[in-house]
Amino acid sequence: MPKASVSRSPASNRGLDNLRLDRQLCFALYAATHAMARAYRCELADVGLTYAQYLLMLVLWEQDEASVSVVADTLDLDAATVSPLVKRLEATGLVARLRIAGDDRIVCVKVQPKGWAIRERVAEVQKRIACRTGLADAAFERLRTTLLEVAHRMNTAPPRERRRA
Repeated sequence: MPKASVSRSPASNRGLDNLRLDRQLCFALYAATHAMARAYRCELADVGLTYAQYLLMLVLWEQDEASVSVVADTLDLDAATVSPLVKRLEATGLVARLRIAGDDRIVCVKVQPKGWAIRERVAEVQKRIACRTGLADAAFERLRTTLLEVAHRMNTAPPRERRRA
């Protein structure tokens, strides 16, 4: 029995425009995220932070002190990913790990004076990155809000809908 021939010519893609790379929201998000992380990586190197450590410090600067599990939940990561980040930040003196009295299972992370001292420098990094987007303040805020809505919808979609995507 002869094998069926599979045409790979563009003419055979009729009706499959949704598979074009330039039509993919996921690729646009991926490319933008990659570019943003690369920009932060370069800028944060001068402060001594990685991008992941930067995100962790943002959570802690808002709360001063938080458990590893709260940090992990806030960043949508698992505690096993956050723990090594905390250890590295502790080694640099930016944060301290504390045990909760009465429950040794809970590890809290607290910003140390050295961690507070870099906050203004990191704020300047964020401003420079925001300027590099070329977006006006209102457009920047709309995009951020839209992306958070997309993330929320994707994370709360019923399991069956998640499998289809």
